[in-house]
Amino acid sequence: MDIEIYADVVCPWCYIGKRRLEKALASYPHDVTIRYSPFQLDPSPVPRPEPTIEALARKFGGPERARQITEHTAQTAARDGLEIDFAKSLTANTFDAHRLVRLADRDGKSGEMVSALYEAHFADGVDVGSHAELARLAGSIGLDSSAAAAYLASGEGTAEVRAALAEARTLGITAVPMFIFAGKYGVSGAQEPATLLEVLAEVEKREAAVS
Repeated sequence: MDIEIYADVVCPWCYIGKRRLEKALASYPHDVTIRYSPFQLDPSPVPRPEPTIEALARKFGGPERARQITEHTAQTAARDGLEIDFAKSLTANTFDAHRLVRLADRDGKSGEMVSALYEAHFADGVDVGSHAELARLAGSIGLDSSAAAAYLASGEGTAEVRAALAEARTLGITAVPMFIFAGKYGVSGAQEPATLLEVLAEVEKREAAVS
């Protein structure tokens, strides 16, 4: 079965959703092919990275409200075995990170690249909008970091990512994660593994009925 995931690498619920899907697939007996498609929570330029918690405080009406929201999210992530530190994570425009995922996909490493980007952003405080850091992360999963740096500097992949972002808008995707099963069944949000297994079974049933 094909599963397409629309997500952003600075989206905590996308990170949680990816982990939950992995847990579901660990007990799923059939083969799946996963494709990662880009979405940007905020496409605005980021002239100077700052702690995410500070940006959220402005967005949600103050530090206390931001702390409440982020603590809940971090606690949920921890129950799924993920570390999220909003005080350490940095704001970033993720367009080039999505380009890097496209590059990694050429070597069948898009999933590894996405995981490395999530961990770098949420746990390690890495600026995932930095070409130098992105190239380093590419090297950390076995890609050629120099080739990745040249790719990022060249602008290659820009048109493809822009087209994919436009496609997400055309499909009416306004929130992520969004999982598309078998090219036509959409499920939004970081669903629990048991729910995702139910979705997989239902999609199998529907696809068998029309085949």
